[in-house]
Amino acid sequence: MQIVWNCFILIVGFVALIKGADYFVEGSAAIARFFKVPGVIIGLTIVAMGTSAPELAVSVSAGLSGSNAIAVSNVVGSNIFNLLVVLGVCAVMKPLPVDSGIKKRDFPISLAATLLVGVLAGNLVLSGKCQDIHDVNATAGELFRWNGLFLVAVFILYLLYTIRIAMRNRTGEDEAETVSLGKSIAFIVFGLIAIIVGGQLVVNSARALALAWGMSETLVGLTIVAIGTSLPELVTSVVASSKGQNGMAIGNVVGSNIFNLLLILGVSSSLHPIRITMASFVDLGILLGVSLIAFAFVCSGRKVNRFEGGLMVAMYIGYTVYAIIR
Repeated sequence: MQIVWNCFILIVGFVALIKGADYFVEGSAAIARFFKVPGVIIGLTIVAMGTSAPELAVSVSAGLSGSNAIAVSNVVGSNIFNLLVVLGVCAVMKPLPVDSGIKKRDFPISLAATLLVGVLAGNLVLSGKCQDIHDVNATAGELFRWNGLFLVAVFILYLLYTIRIAMRNRTGEDEAETVSLGKSIAFIVFGLIAIIVGGQLVVNSARALALAWGMSETLVGLTIVAIGTSLPELVTSVVASSKGQNGMAIGNVVGSNIFNLLLILGVSSSLHPIRITMASFVDLGILLGVSLIAFAFVCSGRKVNRFEGGLMVAMYIGYTVYAIIR
């Protein structure tokens, strides 16, 4: 009976996360239109931060409650899901054109952020002090409070840089307002409340289910929690792509990944140091490899084609199988 109740709470939490993110994005995007910035910039900033709010709520809640494995694996799993499934599904539906700014500026920054987190998180392994690199539960390193503050500072610099680019590329088009300013603010407030409550529900029920089913917190974070908190990115990007807003679709993915790595892990580890297991360190290495492959697809032509999209989805299926059986 307890398992059924926890499953119900998990579903309620995910619904709150998704609907909260939906209202948050709608309200934020409406306000952003007042500043007349391009769709790709909205995707990299407002939409990316809105759709990553579930990851922030889950990881911070997990970190404060001592579930560090969920805090890290949620971010890493979400980023892998974003790159392989969100981009892959969008490309399968319709070949995905890539903005030149994404290729030259934002995707390389995402790669650098992944490498930076990997170096900071794997300090014991990289210094040769890890006692057993073959034990998935061995300590590979630790994200200390100063690491977290440094990551947050880097994110703030990136955000300021992106806003500066946005101000230089403002459009002169006057878009019709579909949502009033007051309603937009109400959407943002309601969305944030739903995201915070949903994050708490997901963390608590996921931990209970992991214990009941004998699963590790790392596996739960990589699969159930990561996929659930990445659904806003998937829905937003698919809808944006189907409406021809390709800049917003791919900007959402790249922006969300940067947000996850720098701000979410930064805030989580600055509140409470995060122990990194060998399993999580290996997953960070896989994320770096996946990022390089996705970047190669992005740079191979003007579009991510259907074949490349299908290959990315197949890679995610293979990764999930590996995560389950290891």
